[in-house]
Order: sequence, then structure tokens, then C-alpha cells
Amino acid sequence: MSGFAKHLYLILFPNEALVASQLTPEEFGKHYAIGSPRHFTGKVLFVEVDVSFRHPYLKIDEYLKITESPVPDRPKRTKFVKSYRVLEHVDFSALQSLYLVTTGGGVLALQRSEEPAEIEEEKGVHLYQEICPLRILVASSLSPRQFGRYITGETWSKGAPKIFFTKYDIDVEATVAGHELRAYTLPNVNPTNLPTALRELKEDPSKRTKTVSLNPNLDYMSYKAIKHGFWFSGEEGTVFYRMPGMEELREKHNAWWRLL
Repeated sequence: MSGFAKHLYLILFPNEALVASQLTPEEFGKHYAIGSPRHFTGKVLFVEVDVSFRHPYLKIDEYLKITESPVPDRPKRTKFVKSYRVLEHVDFSALQSLYLVTTGGGVLALQRSEEPAEIEEEKGVHLYQEICPLRILVASSLSPRQFGRYITGETWSKGAPKIFFTKYDIDVEATVAGHELRAYTLPNVNPTNLPTALRELKEDPSKRTKTVSLNPNLDYMSYKAIKHGFWFSGEEGTVFYRMPGMEELREKHNAWWRLL
């Protein structure tokens, strides 16, 4: 048996999977982004799961036991535990650091934190990117916590037991006011969809959400477009991970920021 520590990583993007590994989070992120022949390019988002966490659906003990490299002094890079309905079976209390990986293999760790009260107090229309297990781009008049509760407990047709999502930083007023053909455009999205959805929400206070696109958009957007951070929502409540601002990234995480 090797002396390498074993980890559990819940990949949230580009696919949903629970993976056992003997790589550190930084090594795992770099391997998955640029070292694996199965994933050629694009962002990777994953969260470390407490290695002591167990759930009968996931058979973690069985897979941790065989997370050993056949090559001496070489860590086992990945051993997939499960690739279907993973997030809904992981307790939020087991979630540790969240990692954002650039296309060049840079890895930034985000910590669980208290959500600033002013985020929930922001009025108007917001643009949310659902990341796992759903991938829908949604405009909504709901605050992040309200949106999370709505998706995981108040809508059946477009919901999920748990959701991981983020919020994009856009100028809603300017987008709504602009001519549709010259409006703020999002990659992989019909250019008229966003202003139309935002306008509809502003004009109808009773409407809470409006789908902008069924296509996943995160891979086409810069991490610089993230506003505030990332949320996990479900029956257990909400877990928030703060995204550092641009100045903080330049000063404290310059190596990662330069890879954006």
C-alpha cells in the first residue's frame, strides 16, 4: 500500500462525478484540465468532500479500497466512484474547499463563507447559471437564496433536489434598454433571448424565472463574469463560496489570475 493520502472530489463541471484520488487538489485540477486525454480543454470546477463521508448510494469504501496505483511511488490519479445523481447524495456538511480550474490548469481554492447580507438585498433581475446537475441559464427576480429554494423545493418540472449555481455580473438596465440587435450578448446564446427575458421579468412582477438558454454557458464565460461567488442549495439550506474581486485576485492569487 502506498503512502499517498486518499481524497474524494466531487466534480461539478464539465461533468458530475464523485472521484477518489491520491492527488492533492492542485494536482487533481491540473491533471483533469490538461493532463487527462479524456478532457481536452475547458474549465473544471470541483469540491473536495470529507474523506470520512459515507452514503450507501455511493459505495465509497469499496472504491477507496481500490484507489491504489499499480506503479510503486506513483499516486493513483483517478478512480471514479459514481457518475450519476452524485450531488443529491452528498451532505452539505461534508463539502470542503471549492476549486476553480482554468483551461491552462491553474487552480484557485475558495472557502465556505458567510454570505454578505447585501447580496440578498439586491433588487431587480439577476442572471443565474445553473452548473450541476442542471445546466440552464436562467434570468430571475429572486435573490440567490430564494432562487436556490425555488429550484430545489418549489418547482417540479425544472427543479432538482440540490443545485450548484453562480450569478453573472451584467448590467440588466442597459441590456433591457438597448436595441435587441445591439444588446449585451452571451456566447452560445441567441442575442435576442437575454433582453427579451429580462424585459419580461421587469414588466411582470408575478413571474419569478425565465429560461434564457438550455445550452451550458460556463465554458464560454470568463471567471471574471462571476458576481459574488457560488451557491449550493437544497433541503439542508445554502452553502456559499465567495469569489474574490479582481483586485484581490491580482494581489493574492496573481499566478491563477494571469491564466484567465
